[in-house]
Amino acid sequence: QVQLVESGGGLVQAGGSLRLSCAASGSISGINTMGWYRQAPGKERELVADMATIGGRTNYADSVKGRFTIARDGAWTTLYLQMNSLKPEDTAVYYCNALSWSNYRYWGQGTQVTVSA
Repeated sequence: QVQLVESGGGLVQAGGSLRLSCAASGSISGINTMGWYRQAPGKERELVADMATIGGRTNYADSVKGRFTIARDGAWTTLYLQMNSLKPEDTAVYYCNALSWSNYRYWGQGTQVTVSA
């Protein structure tokens, strides 16, 4: 079992920055990939960025490349998402995700990010 708790969301003006954090606990050694997803009202949940626990390969959605950066601490107990140059279309609930080696997905409860024009 893995527990994920997000924090750091809020209201920011367009062009501003936020940093999301995800505190991970439990069987972290069983995790293949950790990442961030988001879901805007009326839209499907989509990948924002993820990182492989072995090798550290990162993957970003085209819409956030060059603006968002995923990072983690050395023990994989905290995952971060640094979001710069925020746009109103970045408004969504952001979810932390952990994918196990057996392809089971763990989710956090989500944190709201609202970007005003």
